[in-house]
Amino acid sequence: MKLLAIDGGGIRGIYASHVLERIQKEFNTVFHTEFDLIAGTSTGSIIAAAIAFGIPISKVTELYCKKGPSIFRPKKWTFGGTVAPRYSSEPLRAALVSIFNDATLSEARTRLVIPATDIGNGGVHVFKSAYDEKFVRDPNVKVVDAVLASCSAPSYFAPARVGPYQLSDGGLWANNPSLVAVTEALTRLGAERSAIRLLSIGTGIGKNYYPLSKSDKKWGFLNGWGISKFISMLLNLQAATASNVTQLILEKHQLVRVNFESELPLSLDDVGTLDDLISRADRDFTHNSAAIRQLLGGNQ
Repeated sequence: MKLLAIDGGGIRGIYASHVLERIQKEFNTVFHTEFDLIAGTSTGSIIAAAIAFGIPISKVTELYCKKGPSIFRPKKWTFGGTVAPRYSSEPLRAALVSIFNDATLSEARTRLVIPATDIGNGGVHVFKSAYDEKFVRDPNVKVVDAVLASCSAPSYFAPARVGPYQLSDGGLWANNPSLVAVTEALTRLGAERSAIRLLSIGTGIGKNYYPLSKSDKKWGFLNGWGISKFISMLLNLQAATASNVTQLILEKHQLVRVNFESELPLSLDDVGTLDDLISRADRDFTHNSAAIRQLLGGNQ
């Protein structure tokens, strides 16, 4: 059973989309028939949903390049997200509609899983396509609504209302959705652990340094921790934890993780990094291409 998991990371999703484009071109991969389940969180949910609906990944890459500047156009008087979300959700919604239109989760061509966070009830919320007759909550949910909810990072975008649920970014608990995918395969789908093959695509791990010299008096949320830095650190920690636990569950030959580390902080919303992210994706695809080829050719 082959699983594909795609991390969250804001504008850095272009790294994951370009890696997958390279895989598609080099190996003639048809993702929605190659993989038995696809999981994507936050920006990764855009890519995952596109794949599950047979939409060319190039359209998602184009979204980052052409729509990124308008999606991440700051609103006035938000004070860095302290008194209001930095960005309006409407440009993101419009960009998603241009790709998915009015499609619902029931129309996915393969199993699709999209983590979000239920801030109204203080729990997790996982959107699932209609691959089990017991799934009655989500079949009629629009893909746009599910993806927007998963992308609604605190202080960046307002929470999204989907039916009776108030939802925020799935990255708060599953920024790397590998564990969600593996758990679903083992429990819901009844896969044998030895039969699982997982391709996990990250969006980069950056350093979020807090200087040792900082005064004890400057550890408030605004003048010490910093909203953006703190959220990035939480997302990085979750992604790293999920990656480490997944490596404990699966044997080395069952898992390929494509990701990169940076000595500098990595922004969720810096559209000026797009070219660099594409270059990194090319380099990391080349480095991992043999392992990816072997994984795709392995036993299901």
